[in-house]
Amino acid sequence: MNLPFTRGRVAALAAVTILVIGGGAFAAGLLLDGNGHSSKGIARPAALPAVSSKPITPTRGQTRAGTIYAQDSPAVVSIKTGQGSGTGFLINKDGTVVTNDHVVEDNSTVQIKFGTEGRTIEGDVKGVDPSSDLAVVHIDPGTIPSGTKPLQFADSSGVSVGDVAIAIGNPFGLDRTVTEGIVSSLGRTLQAPHGFQIDNVIQTDAAINPGNSGGPLLDDGGKVIGVNSQIATNGVSSGNVGIGFAVPSNTIRQVLPGLKLGRTVQHAWLGVQIGTPTSLSSTTPSGAEVGSVTTGGPAEDAGLQAGDIVTEIDGQKIDDSTDLSTYVNTKAPGDKIKLTVQRDGQTQKVDVTLANRPAKVP
Repeated sequence: MNLPFTRGRVAALAAVTILVIGGGAFAAGLLLDGNGHSSKGIARPAALPAVSSKPITPTRGQTRAGTIYAQDSPAVVSIKTGQGSGTGFLINKDGTVVTNDHVVEDNSTVQIKFGTEGRTIEGDVKGVDPSSDLAVVHIDPGTIPSGTKPLQFADSSGVSVGDVAIAIGNPFGLDRTVTEGIVSSLGRTLQAPHGFQIDNVIQTDAAINPGNSGGPLLDDGGKVIGVNSQIATNGVSSGNVGIGFAVPSNTIRQVLPGLKLGRTVQHAWLGVQIGTPTSLSSTTPSGAEVGSVTTGGPAEDAGLQAGDIVTEIDGQKIDDSTDLSTYVNTKAPGDKIKLTVQRDGQTQKVDVTLANRPAKVP
């Protein structure tokens, strides 16, 4: 697909602004595409494992958030570039740090610190994936402070609305600040750095602000369930209003092994702009309406037309544009899918061979 916002979703978000939360320049609904890193192939290694997570029981006189902060905050770092600043976190003892693509932008090296008293460490940007707004930075393992325990990933498919959510980051440059809230919603979508869509995003009311970008969102066991990436504001202030978004840990676990190796990640592309059917009536099927078809894209090659309403993919019912995007994102470039579409009141079948996403939305 091309655009992340359906017609209905644009109307719903008209009163708010979605902001990146790095410490540099902010952009409404659009992140900067850091594409200056070399491509060395397709990243398809096995996903990183998830670990089971059990709620931490605090010691007498200490809160759960305080216990998790004491355990996890040493692994959280500040990241600075010539354009701004953000957050990252250590995931293993070999020096792998996770952050957002829009934090590192197009830099090949960044400056990292473990706390304000720590020394400045040069980190090498190993790989970026604008489609998921994720990046991997490597530091010399010898520079990791003694006793620092890397953070571990939970299975984000086990996250539920109402679960505890704890964020640690560097809002407005304030070193390793912790905030606590809940998971407010699941299955949100965000616009990625190059304009495509990130699916299955976690929404939280844990306070996150500019500078929190790339920091961990943790569950009540101190395991990572997401990477804090964007916030919604009222258009007047860029500060927290209780609506933040995190890229889910299962997305992170899938793309990081390839990024760590310096490879690029390929994502399936259909080549359409989609929305909710505009002429709703008792005879209008539910589905995703094709607003336009990208010239030279897979959908055009397959004969898909503007106005078509996609009701099924490979026999699976499609209720809206999010269903369509989510399904395509489970596929790989070169995969073939069969669309069932309604066109001028007639049902048609369209076979499409998916391509690799271009560097940015055409």
